[in-house]
Amino acid sequence: MFTVGLVVPLSGPEAVYGPSCVLCARLAAEELNEGSGVLAEPVRLRIVDGGRGPERVACEVERLVGNGEIDAVVGWHLSAVRQRLAPRLRARVPYVYTALYEGGETTPGVITIGETPEIQLHPGLRWMSEEIGVRDWFVVGNDYVWPRRSTATVRALVDDDRAGPTIGEADFVGLGTRDFGPVLDRISDSGSDGVLMMLVGHDSVRFNRQFAERGLEERCARFSPLMDESMLRDLGPAASTDVFTAAGWFEALPTAEGLGFGARYARRFGPEAPALGAPGESCYEGIRLLACLVHSAGTVDAQRVTELARCSDYHGPRGHVRIDGPATRQQIYMATADGVGLDVLASL
Repeated sequence: MFTVGLVVPLSGPEAVYGPSCVLCARLAAEELNEGSGVLAEPVRLRIVDGGRGPERVACEVERLVGNGEIDAVVGWHLSAVRQRLAPRLRARVPYVYTALYEGGETTPGVITIGETPEIQLHPGLRWMSEEIGVRDWFVVGNDYVWPRRSTATVRALVDDDRAGPTIGEADFVGLGTRDFGPVLDRISDSGSDGVLMMLVGHDSVRFNRQFAERGLEERCARFSPLMDESMLRDLGPAASTDVFTAAGWFEALPTAEGLGFGARYARRFGPEAPALGAPGESCYEGIRLLACLVHSAGTVDAQRVTELARCSDYHGPRGHVRIDGPATRQQIYMATADGVGLDVLASL
């Protein structure tokens, strides 16, 4: 048996992404098991709730690795969890981190495949400046590493682009914030015509509902790098006017690879399955990539697997992805909310 520790959020503000993450990983494992599995062993998932406190998650995964209960780790979870988990694993098993993140992860044994600010945030803001004239951005984000470092990165990038957008005020709030009144007051008093939302899951849903109740959508467009179809179902069309997002995959992406993946998901789990979005899809890609790398290496040795991954290419629902150290090169798409789905507007 080849056992993958699947670390995905089943609790906390980010739990909205968890159900589709689990099902997408299951789909990948089932497809592998229809063949020869991994190293001629059937693939099994051991699910770990990555939405709890980072130290608690890291301790549980470390225990599972130490007891020989898992052979690798794959998952979509917050960067705060990754920062605790990666050094605890100490490259004893391969660790495929699938979430969008702030960039710069170089811990041995870690393979990152998610979007980074250079290929997602900066092009997205530039597109909104050029296409719909939104230039002055107010940032609201959760108070942890991904929002803070990503904001710093994109601020430096736009500062070098004098004719492009500008990043103005920023406000970072704790995970689980329910009352966004003080932040909305600052946005209302600012001269910004755009709000960059670096908020996670249910926090983003609450913010957008309160934003709409204030009538601020008449003045400010909104852009989130982490707005997926599952969040839109919770948010509803009344609170999602002029919400834009960018990602490497959307359910409505009109490519053969993307549509084929969506069709397989629907056939396997039915019409009542959790909405399919980029976080879930990334878990599918993470499982399939891990299997490919282990097959090529002929071993599950973390050092050998990560050496192969360091400069490698693979194809999945997103199309062609190039892993280049701690970052990827992949096609990013711009989309806007359309009811309870996302309409792809352009490739960036």
